[in-house]
Amino acid sequence: MKDITEELQAQIDHASLTNGQVITPAGEYLVGAIFIKSHVHFVLSAETTLYGSPKLTDYPAFHNRVAGVDMDWPAAILNVVEAKNVVISGTGKIDGQGAHWWRKFWGEDEKSGMMADYAQKGLRWAADYDCKRPRNILVYRSQGVEIKGIHSEQSGFWNTQVTYAKDVLIDGIHIINSKGPSTDGIDIDSSENVIVQNVYVSCNDDNICIKAGRGKEARENQTICRNIIIRDCHLGKGSGITIGSETSGGIEDIQIQRIQFDGTGVGFRIKSANDRGGFIRKIAVSDLNMKNVQFPFLIQTDWYPEYSYATIPHGYQGEIPDYWYKLVGTSNYSIGPARVTDISIEQVSVVNDPKSSRSRAFFIEGNVSAPIEQLRFKDVTIEAYEYGKISGVNQMDFQKVAVTALEVTTGENDVYER
Repeated sequence: MKDITEELQAQIDHASLTNGQVITPAGEYLVGAIFIKSHVHFVLSAETTLYGSPKLTDYPAFHNRVAGVDMDWPAAILNVVEAKNVVISGTGKIDGQGAHWWRKFWGEDEKSGMMADYAQKGLRWAADYDCKRPRNILVYRSQGVEIKGIHSEQSGFWNTQVTYAKDVLIDGIHIINSKGPSTDGIDIDSSENVIVQNVYVSCNDDNICIKAGRGKEARENQTICRNIIIRDCHLGKGSGITIGSETSGGIEDIQIQRIQFDGTGVGFRIKSANDRGGFIRKIAVSDLNMKNVQFPFLIQTDWYPEYSYATIPHGYQGEIPDYWYKLVGTSNYSIGPARVTDISIEQVSVVNDPKSSRSRAFFIEGNVSAPIEQLRFKDVTIEAYEYGKISGVNQMDFQKVAVTALEVTTGENDVYER
């Protein structure tokens, strides 16, 4: 397969001088990292498939952010970095050849690889950061970016990441990741004025996720993720629309409207941890239609302790990268979770297969010392196997909420695997 990285990069560099357009040639090609410059319209034509190189050296590392931490990390396949007025459009395909990178993380059997090795050493929290895997698309410190129509498949890590960006439109893109670890669909991190609409996402982690950094550095910078609209989307396999767990910089003014969920693990989700801090507030969710969703509403402010809390084991003799110290940070309970307030959820229909023994109407676990405040449900109808649990909430309001749950709530549903 021909590698056209240099050819496309040369065309992009030239087009940036003339406010020009670059159209990919028909066919299947291999590429490494491509950097789309300011004032360029990059067209991924319908007849094109760009396959990501399986060589990590083809994705030069630079200082950006991954999973809430600012650190050196490999470039993506398509990168918009410190650029403005960029359009990526077309109906062609980016295929990250993710299986190569997934095997690196969890082995052939999905139970070994770096993940198992790190977990055995008490370092599960570091595995995602140390196992460098390229993303399909990255928008970083850029403004005025549109991504429209394209297909993103089999990313090695997250599919589309928008970080420290403003005025971004993601419209009509199609994302499929069969089963790879941490293959989020769209991640919006510490950005402003972002619209995601008319997208289809099926993946093996959060379908669409809103974040604001992790740890002391993000709390001090307080680059708030705000004014985000997610609307008219169709979600398949995955963990739904998620806010968190990286909440340290603060998240506010989020609108989620007219979303179809089909076989999704979770519908609407909030997650934080006791060392995150920050806030989640002014969240308006409406017009959700869920079919066969295991957890329609999953809110946990002390999420996944094995991953969330970083502690270097006593007597550890290996190398300690600088970014590990950002993860280790302070004592788990010295900061507290994100302050979750003013969450409104309206006009929701949840229908589940009665044969399913896993569906749960509510799974809400707030912190007793920092409870979720002003959580409102209105015009909500849920069919589920069991009712579930609600704790750590202050001023919860139900208006016209109807729940069908014929079985007793059991502890086996207290854990969601992602």
